[in-house]
Amino acid sequence: MANELADDLLAGAAAAAAYCGLSRRVIYHLTETGALPVKRIGRRLYYRKRELDEAFRQSSIP
Repeated sequence: MANELADDLLAGAAAAAAYCGLSRRVIYHLTETGALPVKRIGRRLYYRKRELDEAFRQSSIP
């Protein structure tokens, strides 16, 4: 179970941007507007790959 979470977790906007093929600026914008699911721990952002995949599949996000 812990391995599955580690494989699904992206730490930071740069990692999410690389995974999605977008710029960090776009990831920050989509995060701020609530278009992307994110967990904040302190100032750090954590994204789950499956949640990002689902967000892009269900919406008109670029």
